[in-house]
Amino acid sequence: MSTAHPRAALLERLRAPREWDLAVIGGGCVGMGVALDAAVRGFSVLLVESHDFSEGTSSRATKLAHGGVRYLAQGDIGLVREALHERTAILANAPHVAQRLPFVMPGYHWWERGFYGIGLKMYDTLAGRQGLGATEWLSSARTRELLPGVNPNGLWGGVRYWDGQFDDARLVVLMARTALERGALVLNHCAATGLVRERGQVRGLHVRDEETGLTTTVRAHCVINAAGVWVDAVRDMDREPGQPGRTPMLAPSQGVHLVVDRAFMPGDHALLVPKTADGRVLFAVPWLGKTILGTTDTPRHDLAREPTAFGDDVGFILAEAGRYLARAPQRSDVRSIWVGLRPLVKAASDDTGNTKAISREHTVLVDKSGLVTVTGGKWTTYRSMAEDVLARAMDRGLLPRRPGGVTARLPLMGAAPGRPMSDPPGEHLYGSEAALLRTLPGADRWLWRDPETGQGGLSEAMVRFAARCELARTVGDVLARRCRLLFLDAAEAGRLADAVAAILADELGRPVETDSFKALAAQYARLP
Repeated sequence: MSTAHPRAALLERLRAPREWDLAVIGGGCVGMGVALDAAVRGFSVLLVESHDFSEGTSSRATKLAHGGVRYLAQGDIGLVREALHERTAILANAPHVAQRLPFVMPGYHWWERGFYGIGLKMYDTLAGRQGLGATEWLSSARTRELLPGVNPNGLWGGVRYWDGQFDDARLVVLMARTALERGALVLNHCAATGLVRERGQVRGLHVRDEETGLTTTVRAHCVINAAGVWVDAVRDMDREPGQPGRTPMLAPSQGVHLVVDRAFMPGDHALLVPKTADGRVLFAVPWLGKTILGTTDTPRHDLAREPTAFGDDVGFILAEAGRYLARAPQRSDVRSIWVGLRPLVKAASDDTGNTKAISREHTVLVDKSGLVTVTGGKWTTYRSMAEDVLARAMDRGLLPRRPGGVTARLPLMGAAPGRPMSDPPGEHLYGSEAALLRTLPGADRWLWRDPETGQGGLSEAMVRFAARCELARTVGDVLARRCRLLFLDAAEAGRLADAVAAILADELGRPVETDSFKALAAQYARLP
């Protein structure tokens, strides 16, 4: 049974005088992973997020829980092995929002099928008993059968292998709710505005609730900086007045994704091209009733909260998709375009600007002040990153030692077997909580249905559930991250803003603004 967490009660807990064991800055997958792990171990935990949970990078992945086939090609065996292990944990702990997904690599040269097949057999070997299915060599006819949208001209055959797929933003929300149930205090739309420093040591946070303007100071034995691409800004808070700024840790890159109708790739298999004309990777992934095309890896020096795509990146994705799909997608076919910033750790001697060459492994840094910063890594390895953060904090004496491994088999809220993530969104994403959802007002009033299937969609009850149980506060919280409509069809999301705002206003007891979300939806619908 879900528990409601009224914001007033959460803010009351925030204001109560106490010293927390752990305070986390950042509500993406890594910060939330740290908060959940620490709470399960029995630590008192506070997490603050200046916007919504997973609003940044953690909601803009390619939606794959995977070991990283391309990292295997780069020889990063350790990262692949770790990610394959963590893939198993994601699929086991949240089966309603994460399932296995078959991929096909089509081959258009005589050597590709054998060459990539051998590499994928090594991928199977690394996965061992945690494998999701055996790699198979495919004939040309079988490849066309499994990828009905593939370009048949010159096709020699293909290779099928298995990986995982998930709903990234919903998974973070499930982690937040599970952490709350385990005693943590997690607050979205609540910013860390400064660090409490005493005799050169970090001992807490200054925070501001973005809704009410309430400011307060909280004390903590250990402060974790998990702010994603903004970790350098938090590290800059950790210095005496007049001291120079710190050398940046990150060399961010951006990944662009385009979403088109499922008709471009109507089967239930994803397409992977491991090496495009310029050496990048191309995915065509079925997800929530649509097809995701991507991605890119382009250096980005500014840190916009809502970055926009470069025209060259859009052109690359459309051109490469046109080479491998029977029906080449046009600009007018794009339903949504979204951009995520990757927090890649800068190599000390790297001045090439080539973010594809930077390691995807994570970094944990403990400053002299005791501030613990974690960044880098992959979405799939968030849980092991969290364990590493807590281990480093315990090594430095910032936290008492307590056994780890507590989240490897920890079902998240609503965990129950689910339908494939390629299906349109609907009640199946709520797992065992679907029965509770059906008891809320408006369970049969659909604000939106999937236009291709007439199935799934967004109901009034889902908006109410988002407000009551999933900590949603804004239209964007609902339409971008609780329901993923902004990422599936941005124009339709913009049209629903007023209806969602009216339901949210009824639930929250205050007016809910829509102009900023409508502007955002227009951005997601517009190609450069």
